[in-house]
Amino acid sequence: MEKERGSGRILRPAITVDAGASRRQFLRMAGGGAALAATASGFAAEPLPVAESARVLGKPVAADPYGQPARFEANVIRRQSPGLTRTNESSIAFAPLQNLFGIITPNGLHFERDHNGRPEIDPATHRLAIHGLVARPKLYSMDDVLRLPSVSRIHFIECGANTGMEWGNAAVPTVQFTHGMLSCAEYTGVPLSTLLDDVGVDAKRARFVLAEGADGSALTRTIPLSMALDDVLVVYGQNGEMLRPENGYPLRLVVPGVQGVSSVKWLRRIEVGDQPWHTREETLHYSDLMPDGKSRQFTWIQEAKSVITSPSGGMTLLDKGGYYEITGLAWSGRGRIKRVDVSTDGGRSWGTATLQSPVERKALTRFRADWVWDGAPALLQSRCIDDTGYVQPLLRQLREVRGTRSIYHNNAIQTWQVLANGEVRNVQV
Repeated sequence: MEKERGSGRILRPAITVDAGASRRQFLRMAGGGAALAATASGFAAEPLPVAESARVLGKPVAADPYGQPARFEANVIRRQSPGLTRTNESSIAFAPLQNLFGIITPNGLHFERDHNGRPEIDPATHRLAIHGLVARPKLYSMDDVLRLPSVSRIHFIECGANTGMEWGNAAVPTVQFTHGMLSCAEYTGVPLSTLLDDVGVDAKRARFVLAEGADGSALTRTIPLSMALDDVLVVYGQNGEMLRPENGYPLRLVVPGVQGVSSVKWLRRIEVGDQPWHTREETLHYSDLMPDGKSRQFTWIQEAKSVITSPSGGMTLLDKGGYYEITGLAWSGRGRIKRVDVSTDGGRSWGTATLQSPVERKALTRFRADWVWDGAPALLQSRCIDDTGYVQPLLRQLREVRGTRSIYHNNAIQTWQVLANGEVRNVQV
């Protein structure tokens, strides 16, 4: 970082207001910021005026019994991609990755994927059944689950279709829509292994479990028993509070590192069996169409992936010669992120980014890199490597194996093009 250079300003996309008006307002505000900086540097003698907020009595304590974001942050919301799905009940709301800090996604901004609308479930009457190849089939109430020994762990959940619109070409403008089917939270619940031990799994015959949700689609997913006995959680808590309804209240699975559909929401049933069930969401959907026309099933793991969230598509860099912090997220379904490299010239040269603590297994990792933009066009990329040695692929490398007809498991390197006028666009190279 060159200390003599000023910090570069970024105009972020304003989707819910007139973009032109927003830019003019931002530039006026930026001018005021420059004057304030001059005061701080000793170039002006005027003291900082008394803020209007300091002249009046503020709101009383607990005026808002459940806290809400400041009204000035009303633009930071989940969004649907227009025309992506036929109905709102079977659709996706994307997390605003470009507006988030650190690695934890607030509960109200966690991406949402529903298959038949969001149910409303009374925890007092909700039950979890575990049956099949077990010695003691059981029904658990929420009270039963809450009494069991619990753990809290940080994990990401990523939809298998995240970045799926980008297989053929650069299709959407911002990181919210390219990568926003991704969130990370601290989950609290009971290890599924504890419950399976309680019912006595048939160790000789059991090989898989089937999880089923209580929504209108009765969504079901097969999970290998080896995963179920490893780090899968039956979750009721998210970021220190009970799950939100859109995130599976009152009970869901979290299958770390595996495509999000396996983390079944509104969990009501777990069946233990000796083979996969080949359900609708394992055959018609969430399978990978290969170039030879065959469909690849049960590609559970979300491979190592990263994306720069700032600067990113829809933003505008306002200061040539200014310092900008390149920041983004990296994650791997196989373990920890070991390293992230950043390029500003489309991959011709790379520099190692700084990883921000904590760096957890199967969780998002925040990375940062210094950059002074010289005003010339640039191509921003990030490339991650996990602790298994897996390197995030180029888009052409992924297409050589997978073709362009797939929807799922696109973990290719993302490119943001910075134009000479500072505008940032989604491109493919």
